[in-house]
Amino acid sequence: MNTENEPVAENDTNVEEEEHNHDHNNDHNHDHNDDHNHNDDHDHDHDHNHNDDHDHDHDHAHGHELSEEEQAIYSGYFEDDQIEDRELSDWEGEWQSVYPYLVSGELDEVMEHKASESDSMTAEEYKEYYEIGYETDVDYMTITEDSFTFTSDEGEYTATYSYDGYEILEYEAGNRGVRFIFEKQDGDEDMPAFIQFSDHSIYPTDAHHFHLYWGDDRDALLDEVTNWPTYYPADMDGHDIAHEMIAH
Repeated sequence: MNTENEPVAENDTNVEEEEHNHDHNNDHNHDHNDDHNHNDDHDHDHDHNHNDDHDHDHDHAHGHELSEEEQAIYSGYFEDDQIEDRELSDWEGEWQSVYPYLVSGELDEVMEHKASESDSMTAEEYKEYYEIGYETDVDYMTITEDSFTFTSDEGEYTATYSYDGYEILEYEAGNRGVRFIFEKQDGDEDMPAFIQFSDHSIYPTDAHHFHLYWGDDRDALLDEVTNWPTYYPADMDGHDIAHEMIAH
């Protein structure tokens, strides 16, 4: 099982992606919150160049209207003092990758919907873009209050993790994102040293789906903007996921 997200070819097409609001125009900074406990101090205050320009904007209403403040947060506009530490239990549950549904064609209607609202991309171009973003061999995962279990064609692997703080990602467009990070404590050798969540929330709340980044280099993961395996509840089928994506 490839437990580290491999670098993928960057897409230089301007994409307005409704998944989450990460506007990586060319440069972004990583601001580290000094109140978090880490073994060594480091400051992510340098620029990173990326060829791809994609705007992830995802509305997680899920049955309720967002307040003005909630919508601003989901769009990547918030103050530092609004961010709160989160526990792994926010993501507790059984989850499945959406990548197999994309490959099988079950999300084609989502791509067609996106294309119908775009002046610059076809449904096929959207699908090619998401094939890079969603690609992963970890088809299922189970998350408990202190562990991850990854399941792929190669087997099942488990390890325990503890909270390792968060990082704020600054984008040139003026909006921001937050990665919540967990560090491996013990378990199967094949499990990654670090796992980072992005689910468009900045304080404790139950996740409805999320984008995940994992590997053995904490800082390098913060630069990953082209591959973001995405997970929805394991009890949803392709039809449910497609309509959830279109609705939001």
